[in-house]
Amino acid sequence: MSAGPAAYDPSVRETHVGIVFLVGDRAYKIKKAVHNDFLDFRTADRRRAACRRELELNRRLAPDVYLGISELLRPADPDGRPVAHGGPTEPVVVMRRMPDDRRLATLVTTGAPVSADLRALARTMARFHAGAERGDPVTADGTRDALAARWRSTFDALAPYAGPVLDPAVVGALERLATRFLDGRGPLFTDRIAHDRVVDGHGDLTAADVFCLDDGPRALDCLEFDDHLRHVDGLDDVAFLAMDLERLGRPDLATDFLDAYVEFSGDPAPAALRHHYIAYRAVVRAKVACLRRGQGDPAAAADAVQHAGLALRHLERGAVRLALVGGLPGTGKSTLGGGLADRFGAVLLGADRVRKELAGIDPADPAGAPFRQGLYTAAHTAATYAELLRRAAMLLARGESVVLDASWTDAGLRAAAADVARRTGSDLVALHCQVDSAVAEHRIAGRAPTGSDATAAVAREMAAAADPWPQACPVPTGTTPAAALAVAERAWSAAPARAPRPAGPVAVPG
Repeated sequence: MSAGPAAYDPSVRETHVGIVFLVGDRAYKIKKAVHNDFLDFRTADRRRAACRRELELNRRLAPDVYLGISELLRPADPDGRPVAHGGPTEPVVVMRRMPDDRRLATLVTTGAPVSADLRALARTMARFHAGAERGDPVTADGTRDALAARWRSTFDALAPYAGPVLDPAVVGALERLATRFLDGRGPLFTDRIAHDRVVDGHGDLTAADVFCLDDGPRALDCLEFDDHLRHVDGLDDVAFLAMDLERLGRPDLATDFLDAYVEFSGDPAPAALRHHYIAYRAVVRAKVACLRRGQGDPAAAADAVQHAGLALRHLERGAVRLALVGGLPGTGKSTLGGGLADRFGAVLLGADRVRKELAGIDPADPAGAPFRQGLYTAAHTAATYAELLRRAAMLLARGESVVLDASWTDAGLRAAAADVARRTGSDLVALHCQVDSAVAEHRIAGRAPTGSDATAAVAREMAAAADPWPQACPVPTGTTPAAALAVAERAWSAAPARAPRPAGPVAVPG
């Protein structure tokens, strides 16, 4: 590590819970005597215990930075006259001073290259999480119900600021979308616990507290005042920094950092869970900003609004969706379904393939039959759609959005799909592919053998028997696949409940 002379200028830094005095090559940190909904530092003994805990926990990631604990002696005479002995002592954490010009937040905002540093940090965090404390007390704080309780506590703390600081419509949308995601995702969180993803983590990983040194990154200032808030999913832990990088205007770095963490940790989390954790961390920061505003910092209001807007964008983006891509044979629904799944990282399931799997036939083998005969009887069709929806429900509950490629001409089957979406807290996206019948017949006649066996004659009979589908978004497929996909993308993005929010970039999980 190297630092210029300016790095050793004395200065004072203040947060909503502490004050840091920077003197020479040392940093001295004291706790404020504050009390709020998540900590109580009103007595020196409580502050001393917090300092000891801070030292112990932060040495896990930066043992060479956290040097020890000392005591400041306060003068006893209020008039300033010399006294032989001072008053009560104040505990102070003594640290090696980090160079400001290597602070990650500074590097990001000045446009310095940090990709290699972030990749190194992702590796460090994956290794840290692999060896972090686990066990029943830790796991208990990582359940879906525990996360839901933290959301509720955060929204309770935000309630007084809905109106004076934050748009009440935004706060309401945040609560609805967060609750909806959690309600349908029990199996996802059960899987996370079963695979030991819940750890005693850092808990407060922000760009201001990461330093990119020549011999590797240092992550400082973990959350020490409440063990329960530090017992989190590893992905939740690193999502805090991803959120902060996006706040600083670099969603690309946020995505790269999360991708690297997933690579090093082998974490198979769905994209929706990344979005959810980023949103949760943004709402926590919005709450902290509101508290700062309550302590007299007027600039904190804009910070709260920015974080709330960021959270809403991610909750909308991460809403789990069930897309029905339907239409008659030759209308391009398989092309559209595949493009939509690729665009949003959803799982694609097709009726043609499932129908033949259930019958023990290779999906590529032909099995054509007249309308409602052979593999296309009412019984076979009911079994096919039931299996499609069974698989979809399992995936949706684990946070994976699903695209179902089928004709969807039967209103009863569409109602069953809507019920699956409702039960899994997922948004239903209904897309009806439409094209002139002559174009559809030309496509049917010219296509190579695939999983679909429909002929032009079958298509005409299907059209005559099809139930109306007024709830679906019509998707014209007679021009180009890109034009059709653009229509479908707009319908997909419009699915979650919306509220007014600031515009801005979104870090798209890979």
